[in-house]
Amino acid sequence: MATQRTFSIIKPDATRRNLTGAINAKIEEAGLRIVGQKRIHMTKAQAEAFYAVHAERPFYNDLVSFMISGPVVVQVLEGENAVAAYRQVMGATNPADADEGTIRKAFAESIEANSVHGSDSDENAGIEINHFFTEDEIVG
Repeated sequence: MATQRTFSIIKPDATRRNLTGAINAKIEEAGLRIVGQKRIHMTKAQAEAFYAVHAERPFYNDLVSFMISGPVVVQVLEGENAVAAYRQVMGATNPADADEGTIRKAFAESIEANSVHGSDSDENAGIEINHFFTEDEIVG
C-alpha cells in the first residue's frame, strides 16, 4: 500500500451548518491525516476554473453559484491509498445511495448539497491540490 495525497472540499452546505469538525473526525477515523487546510470563500473565477471540466454540462452554472454561496474548507489529505480511502468515507454522490457511516449519508442535504468533494484519481488529486495550495502550505 502506498501513502498518497488527495484533495477535499467541505462544501458551503456543511460549513453553513458548522459540520467541519464532524466531517474531519470521520476523515481522521478513516485513517487519513489532514496535512493542509484553509477556510476560504471561493471567488467566481476560482470556482469556474476548478470546475472547468464541467463547463459544457447543464449543471455547471448552478454548481459554480453553489460553491461561491458561502465559505468552504479546502484540504489536503494523506494516507494509505488516500484517493480510494477518502472516496469510500465520502460515500456515493447521491446521499440516498451512500452507505451508512459515510459523510454524505450522515450530512448531505441533497445530491447537489452533498457536503464534500473529493478527487477521483491520483492525477486529479495533484491538479486539485495545486489549484489551492503551494507546497509550503502542506505540512505532513
